[in-house]
Amino acid sequence: MQVMIVDGYSTGAALARRLAGAGVECIHVRSRPDVRPFLLRTFRSQDYVRDLGFAEDVTTLANQLSGHHLTRVLAGTESGVLLAETLSRTLGLPTNVPHLLPARRDKALMAEAVSAAGLATPHSTVVTTARAAADWFAASGLTEAVVKPLASAGTDGVTFCTSPEQAARAGHAILSAPNAFGDPNRAVLVQERVHGTEYYINTVSAAGVHHTAEIWRYTKRVGPAATPIYDFEEPVAPASAEGRLLTAFVGKVLDALGITETPAHTEVMLTSEGPVLIETGARLGGATAPDVVDAHLGLSQTTLAVTALTDPQSLHSHAAVTGGRPLRCVQFVNHHRGRASAEALTKITELPSVVFAARAADPGTVLEPTTDLLTSPGYAYLAAPSLTELTRDYETLRAWEHEGIYTR
Repeated sequence: MQVMIVDGYSTGAALARRLAGAGVECIHVRSRPDVRPFLLRTFRSQDYVRDLGFAEDVTTLANQLSGHHLTRVLAGTESGVLLAETLSRTLGLPTNVPHLLPARRDKALMAEAVSAAGLATPHSTVVTTARAAADWFAASGLTEAVVKPLASAGTDGVTFCTSPEQAARAGHAILSAPNAFGDPNRAVLVQERVHGTEYYINTVSAAGVHHTAEIWRYTKRVGPAATPIYDFEEPVAPASAEGRLLTAFVGKVLDALGITETPAHTEVMLTSEGPVLIETGARLGGATAPDVVDAHLGLSQTTLAVTALTDPQSLHSHAAVTGGRPLRCVQFVNHHRGRASAEALTKITELPSVVFAARAADPGTVLEPTTDLLTSPGYAYLAAPSLTELTRDYETLRAWEHEGIYTR
């Protein structure tokens, strides 16, 4: 069996490692000539039998692969979705519904498709100027809005606004810079800010059937720049009332977006009126440690994705569970500008409840204060016999952060 992974970064690197360990030959290809450092540092070349580098033309690449007997092409991260699905269609391999591919990357088209299916999405518009962002906010009657790029990831450019002037500034900032993957932002999504409890649901779809691997509840804070800063996530039992509600809603979202053959990462706000879609990515959820999730929850999305490729008949025997020990994935928050310390991770892993920690910046690189997910210095999983013990270590970590643990 041969599988191609497009942009095998973030959790895509874990997927390649797992597949290689299962005896699957993996081939890698890049969707763009330049790769941002935060992605490139996660790449593992040793898990691939061949790295084809940057693919400039899909037809040429398809011809190059004609003798490789590929069984599947998957995106390793968000930037690889368009090429992975286009190449799959060109090669006649299983993939998601082709005509809905734009709606799986463009957040405005995504909302349109989901809304047309009768599911709740935030009231929104697309603008191409900062002035238009301000005008729409003023005319909308809303008191709060969210301004963000049409196609990015990791809270890149996401800004909470409470006035037309703030919406204009946020729109200008997005249009004046590339997105997280280096692509130009030619338009901006301005939408109603919905309130409630936010979750992400990681799934794997095969032959149109959706299998839930993980459900996590977000805790976020609003930073000084009015941007969302990830605090921590905690698992939710799929069999719980909220788990069943979210699973049913997400299944309908995946149907509306034509996701039938790939992993998906879906973010949902559970409001007083019910679930509302924030967005979906037709790929694995990013910045996770599948080995930790498997050990503590019984099933990670990466494990389920490997099963879908290597033993699809057994998919129905894999059920998401939630372990008995409290578990929390904590995003690091840096408060001081400076060069990344080599000792920070060592100190953090000495906390009794820390079972895994990962840095997002190499020692010696310049760290800015955290303003979003992309500027977090890393993350750690905490697990303990009791929530009291876990919370103690969490609070210790947050105190160390204010003291400047990540910089020197």
